[in-house]
Amino acid sequence: MAYLGEDIKKLGFGLMRLPMLEKNKIDVEQTKVMVDKFMEAGFNYFDTAWAYAGSEDAIRQALVERYPRESFKLATKNAAWINCATREEAIAQFDTSLKQTGAGYFDFYLLHNLGETRTHFFDDYDLWTWAKELKEKGLIKHLGFSFHDTPEVLEPILQAHPEAEFVQLQINYGDWENPAIQSRGVYEMARKYGKPIIIMEPVKGGMLATPPRSVKEIFKAADPDASYASWALKFAADLDGVITVLSGMSDVDQMEDNLKVMKDFTGLTDADREVLNRAREAFAKVPLIPCTTCNYCAKVCPNNIGISGSFTALNYLTLYGDIGRAKGQEAWLVKGHGKKKAAECIKCGLCEEACPQHIKIREVLEKAAEVFPPKKK
Repeated sequence: MAYLGEDIKKLGFGLMRLPMLEKNKIDVEQTKVMVDKFMEAGFNYFDTAWAYAGSEDAIRQALVERYPRESFKLATKNAAWINCATREEAIAQFDTSLKQTGAGYFDFYLLHNLGETRTHFFDDYDLWTWAKELKEKGLIKHLGFSFHDTPEVLEPILQAHPEAEFVQLQINYGDWENPAIQSRGVYEMARKYGKPIIIMEPVKGGMLATPPRSVKEIFKAADPDASYASWALKFAADLDGVITVLSGMSDVDQMEDNLKVMKDFTGLTDADREVLNRAREAFAKVPLIPCTTCNYCAKVCPNNIGISGSFTALNYLTLYGDIGRAKGQEAWLVKGHGKKKAAECIKCGLCEEACPQHIKIREVLEKAAEVFPPKKK
């Protein structure tokens, strides 16, 4: 089924995690091979962003300069909340993207990562009106936005901006019922307002390619030859109203596996859905901190501790056993959001009085302080 009048297959090439050389430089030659395989298999949607360091330049070399412009769909994004003190600085991101990609126009243009404290930048700088003007000039064909927050935050944005033609959401089977991500909730909210959806993080940044052992056992019993990532892709692609599913492929092997799964994909069987239901149930049995990120605790904390961010990072560690990724989550969700580390908790207990989940917050913060200690001076 075509959406927005565009012929787009259910697999999109997410360009945030391209193959890398030494010194943090993108491997353009390997990217060219991946682009060729993707295009030869009949897929055509590419997703980059101004904020993805080197990505726009790489896709210019690997795609734009090597294929007819009408043969592919290119999406990029505007992150007005990153180091933009004025409207002019935010708008300048578009010209930079045009120059770096050499694309001439963008098929899909997104106001990037709305939610939390970021949404207001796009309203303060009146970027919705500006983006509509770009569309009238033919510099973008379709306008939408990407979003990371709750259904309750998503709804007023959809109400205020009917001009948004689509929404890009984090959706995967691991987060489908996750109270911190609420994939099901935001999906259903977008569908309520009739918005087609582009799915990001279907493999949760690669984490569902190596899920917890209990989940692996379920998938292996169902299909010993299928990759774990393939189950994640199929779950996302099977949902109604989905334009495409973005996979952030980082090497040729990942590309080939994704193409094998998605080239002839027509939908999940009832047996497949049952397997995925059992996989989700297995996820639910992993002993996670029952934090819903309501942040009532944050409202009463006298020392501005990053409580929910610390808990989310601990849950990452429990689920995936990857301390590096867990530390990255903790750094972003705590320091990156202007909060203090768990070790700075003064143990006043006000948070526990406010917590509707009755979490023993002080005890859990002690564990977080051990796992994510302050850097030594």
